[in-house]
Amino acid sequence: MKRNIYLMYAIAFLQGMVFYGSVATLYRQAQGVSVFQITVIESISLILCILLEVVWGVVADRIGYKKTMIFCCVLYFISKIIFWRASGFAGFLAERILLSIVAAGMSGVDASILYLSCKKEDSQRAFGIYNSLGMAGLLAAAAVFSIFVRDDYRLSGLLTVISYGMAAVLSLALTDVSPEGSGRISKVGFRQVLSQTLSDRNLLLFLVGAAFLNETHQTVTVFLNQLQYEKCGLGNTAIGSIFIIATLLGTCGAASAWVYKADGEPGRRSRFRRDSRSFLHNIGCGADCAAVSLWDSGAAYLEQSVSALSDGNTEPEGSYRISCYCAEYPCYDTG
Repeated sequence: MKRNIYLMYAIAFLQGMVFYGSVATLYRQAQGVSVFQITVIESISLILCILLEVVWGVVADRIGYKKTMIFCCVLYFISKIIFWRASGFAGFLAERILLSIVAAGMSGVDASILYLSCKKEDSQRAFGIYNSLGMAGLLAAAAVFSIFVRDDYRLSGLLTVISYGMAAVLSLALTDVSPEGSGRISKVGFRQVLSQTLSDRNLLLFLVGAAFLNETHQTVTVFLNQLQYEKCGLGNTAIGSIFIIATLLGTCGAASAWVYKADGEPGRRSRFRRDSRSFLHNIGCGADCAAVSLWDSGAAYLEQSVSALSDGNTEPEGSYRISCYCAEYPCYDTG
């Protein structure tokens, strides 16, 4: 079953290569889609994901994990073609509807294939590598965009189509797996599970809260942040560079297996947790200081800008002119 593991690793890497990820909002705006329309599309996508989640669980159990994975990868590929050629609200809405079907379909299926294809004691490590390779693909795509693509949004869409097409081809080589003693879910069993879920208030609140948290995270970190970067005068290359740094932090998921094992050893548990708290505290303090420093610089820049404008100058002078860094560059579903 190692073949399945390596194929899933490759698929994760290729599907992580969203070349327009760092400019997902700017890409849509360039095709005539407003920020309000983007949020409407995302809301429709979220509702569809929630409605299709349970349905896809039953379908995947009936047709098998391999067929489900192949179907979703092919549909993923088609959605990226639509995104590449979209030129308005309808096109991007169609792409997001397909993406909702894919997200609900692949939810749990990819993890099940990976888990059933490796030894139980290696599952944590496999999941860590799998998630990190997705981030590595995104990192590679962001680097290519920042260095070579830059302003050619359509090219970034085409490169994403090629990457997802390769992932769809690789999914055809997967070997089907199923848990021992598994059987098809009966209609009675499905209704019972659905009834129990709907009657459990705490579970429902948790699911709704997780959905809203995920959607808020998606909207802020993928769409709204790019608008703020643009307001600061950052060009596509600078935005891509920031995106690369953020993605690099995401690759830390590969260390999850080591963290889990270190925290699980009784002799090392207390010391590990103490050291972890100390490390995270220092990181937090460092981030806080950096934020304060950036805020102070921004405030000083704003103050000097106001002063310069009041004196009749069109631009501030000195080291606070942040836009000079971006002037040499032409002017994020992962998106």
